[in-house]
Amino acid sequence: MRISVIGAGNVGATCAQALAQRDFVNEVVLLDIKEGVAEGKALDMCQRAPIDGYSTLVKGVTNNYAATEGSEVIIITSGIPRKPGMSRDDLISTNAKIVKSVTEASVAASPNAKIIVVANPLDVMTYTAFLASKKKPNEVMGMAGILDISRYKAFIGMELGVSVKEIQALLLGGHGDTMVPLPRFTSVAGIPVTSLISEERLTAIVERTKKGGGELVKLMGTSAWYAPGTAAAQMAEAIVKNENRIFPAAAWLTGEYGQNDVFLGVPVQLGKNGIEKIIDVKLHDDEQALLNTSSEHVKAVMKVLDDMAIFA
Repeated sequence: MRISVIGAGNVGATCAQALAQRDFVNEVVLLDIKEGVAEGKALDMCQRAPIDGYSTLVKGVTNNYAATEGSEVIIITSGIPRKPGMSRDDLISTNAKIVKSVTEASVAASPNAKIIVVANPLDVMTYTAFLASKKKPNEVMGMAGILDISRYKAFIGMELGVSVKEIQALLLGGHGDTMVPLPRFTSVAGIPVTSLISEERLTAIVERTKKGGGELVKLMGTSAWYAPGTAAAQMAEAIVKNENRIFPAAAWLTGEYGQNDVFLGVPVQLGKNGIEKIIDVKLHDDEQALLNTSSEHVKAVMKVLDDMAIFA
């Protein structure tokens, strides 16, 4: 059984390592366009295996999609990283062409693979992969919600001084400043978070979550990689092992949450067919309004891609 990670940068390499350590797949193929990078990182991971005790073989290749043939899941991390002062939307022109190219090559080698997109701007790059792959909507998804919720949980854990293992949360919408964290669905060991954190502090945590990616870019000069790479690996595991776990993901909506023809972050059930089911949660009017705003923002960026006519 094989999973392929396209792009051996920080996110891709972290994802490959997380997949290997989870030890549920025979082989992870790490592919990059730059000679020697994937091969070197994969070799390093193989040499780590005896220390951590995993059996997964990690194989690095340079632009050789034949090596990815028959993959169960393709994880696309290719693209230029976000730089200081650059919004996710600024990335679209360059990264859309990259994602289109790698998606077409990946699907040619693995026509039955499920596709997880990590490249930014996330929602529109998922749309790009969907168009390029010509696959069913349930077989193409974006990794965003797990990352965003993980940041949200981390900030709540820091605020309360409790283990993040005790925190459950829900978050909807696009990956970026218009995401919609939902305190109403957030709890700590079953206790509503609104009973533990003041409204003022909770609002500050929600705002920090929305700008979580930008905060890291300012600190490091580039996008995050540990959390995004590991989140994509978690999604791949749920699919390959047919776990039917419920995670937030960027999914193609056809009426759910009152949205149509847009990739938007919502809770989904992940199993062997990819997205087995979209969980449609009843929202309050103010929550729905925020989600509508997020959806319109994502659609505007999708229109930018459509107007580029790279699929004409």
